[in-house]
Amino acid sequence: MSEAAGVNAGQQELNRLVRHGSEGTGEVSVVTSPGARAGAWPVKVAGLSSYNVYNVQQVSLGEAGTLPTVIGPPMEAVNLAESFIQQGQLPAGTYAIMFRAGEKNVFYAAVL
Repeated sequence: MSEAAGVNAGQQELNRLVRHGSEGTGEVSVVTSPGARAGAWPVKVAGLSSYNVYNVQQVSLGEAGTLPTVIGPPMEAVNLAESFIQQGQLPAGTYAIMFRAGEKNVFYAAVL
């Protein structure tokens, strides 16, 4: 019985957060379920914006032996493999996997 009560209490807390957020704490809550969205997606570097921030576009991966197709508008993403205080050196056309971290898009692509 106590296990069911714990599950019920947890569900009630999630419902409260969905409706009201963290009221007055300045925190934002996000409730998702498995499969609700992709955690990462492939992108192609379109060009340098500034420092280690790049313009990237989401791509769709096709069958083996075919080039990825650009499917999204350009967006900015930070390359975590480069210095935050020097100009980036990653060439346009590089493919990477992009993640969402807080309010920023990030990827890791080493410059060869």
